[in-house]
Amino acid sequence: MLQLNPPLPVTTPKGPGLAHVIIDYGVEMDLVWVVFQQNGECWSWRNQDIRAQANITMGRRMQ
Repeated sequence: MLQLNPPLPVTTPKGPGLAHVIIDYGVEMDLVWVVFQQNGECWSWRNQDIRAQANITMGRRMQ
């Protein structure tokens, strides 16, 4: 388990949120991201379900 400091802005199937924790259950499992959505809900997402939010300064544009 790794606490992210600062939290990372991510996009999830439920919209934008901030990832606060990553849980690694081992080599045969996906990483699990604990994300607080903009509406305050807390969801856990598999690694394949989230994306970094756009950041033009860092050259990361959404398609």
